[in-house]
Amino acid sequence: MKRALLLALPLLCAAADAPAPVPPPASPPDTWLPRTTADIQVLDKVNAQSGVVTLKVGQVAENASLSITLRGCAIRPPDLPQDATAYIDVADSRKGAPGFHGWIFANEPALSMLEHPIYDLRLLACR
Repeated sequence: MKRALLLALPLLCAAADAPAPVPPPASPPDTWLPRTTADIQVLDKVNAQSGVVTLKVGQVAENASLSITLRGCAIRPPDLPQDATAYIDVADSRKGAPGFHGWIFANEPALSMLEHPIYDLRLLACR
């Protein structure tokens, strides 16, 4: 047993002196890759109806009393945890109804969202 350990000792020392493998370069954590199209789910909480609106950046979609404008869309690089984000403007044609201007996230829908008594919006994907 001691002889085997003595024979293996030079190999262990050589392995300790070898340089550590270099991992592939990773994207910085604040990197987002721009995309041109977003899929947004619109839920009517009163009627329990949902649908998906597909928008290109700069495009406006009308859904019931909502007007949804996509201002930007981005995804995370493949070497980071997957997520998508979109900057949207939402206006409601009904008097006194709330609007929304800001970023929404696919993986964290509650982080920043439209607070509307009738509608919920959720980002499904950016492509």
